[in-house]
Amino acid sequence: MKRCLILIFSLLAFSLFICAQPHISSNKETHSFGQIEWKQPVTVQYTITNTGNKPLVLTNVTTSCGCAVAEWTKNPIEPGEKGMVNATFDAQALGHFNKTIGIYSNAQPSLVYLTFLGEVVQEVKNYEETHPYLIGHIRIDHNTIDFPDVKRGDQPEITLSVVNLSDRPYEPVLMHLPPYLTIEKKPNVLLKGKKGTLKLTLDTKQLVDFGLTQASVYLSRFAGDKVSEENEIPISVVLLPDFSEMSEQEKMNAPVVHLSETNIDFSSRLAKKSKASHLIVITNTGKSPLVIRKLQVFNPAVGVKLKKTLLQPGETTKLEVSLSKRGIKIKRHLRILMITNDPIQPKVEINLKAK
Repeated sequence: MKRCLILIFSLLAFSLFICAQPHISSNKETHSFGQIEWKQPVTVQYTITNTGNKPLVLTNVTTSCGCAVAEWTKNPIEPGEKGMVNATFDAQALGHFNKTIGIYSNAQPSLVYLTFLGEVVQEVKNYEETHPYLIGHIRIDHNTIDFPDVKRGDQPEITLSVVNLSDRPYEPVLMHLPPYLTIEKKPNVLLKGKKGTLKLTLDTKQLVDFGLTQASVYLSRFAGDKVSEENEIPISVVLLPDFSEMSEQEKMNAPVVHLSETNIDFSSRLAKKSKASHLIVITNTGKSPLVIRKLQVFNPAVGVKLKKTLLQPGETTKLEVSLSKRGIKIKRHLRILMITNDPIQPKVEINLKAK
């Protein structure tokens, strides 16, 4: 009898260990650069999501050749959260290429491979793959500018690649540039068929508050151009509190935010009525007071009601989330962003689904 109980407990413990694991998922397994110019480095970004139920740690990232350099998220990626793996490829020879990136982590399997491929040429003639977004006669490689999860004092950079397909010289201009962004153009004027870059640097000290800051810039299509939806490029910045100076002892005694769920499907409820609501329970499972510093929505169809913003250890509160059919079609995320003083999970995203 005793042996049976030991065997049962052992199997139960093993099954719990198997169930509680991080899981690595990438937004794409293969990236095609199309044609790229020789000796012009290009970068691919893979979004890594932890679809498991324990923190995911990317321990190392390797590339299949010395002509590629990788950077990746070093901090643990909490369940449901995202990290990044960037690979910069500096081609040393002309011709087709097919390279791999090896990602080592604490997930199972512990090693996964991603691929990027393309063709190195002396001069790019077809920009549809490398610069898929067309604004007038100008092609660009990004149609959004995103700075996720930055901290005060950071100065991250994003580079837009621009191609002039018009029949005259073109000076790229970003109209309505917000004060927290500066721009560096190379070259200042693009001749017909030529490519240039717009390097944007974010000054986080200019941001007013934690959470999401949104704006738009407008890429000129020609001299004297005006702003419109056709040349709009949305900007988003998420500023998080900085806990880098916190000691390990302080982290052990810190607050811990826990939500009963972070994904809500309103589809069936909105099929029968014009508005629906849902309750989420927020609990502080840590050892010190939890402060909900910011709660943001990005779509007029979404509503929130929060009873408390300060939770003592062990205390709970309810967040009421409502969604109405009116406004859902507006092209803004159906999500809620919460900023807290939990040093491990300062940002919590609640994703809503309507169909």
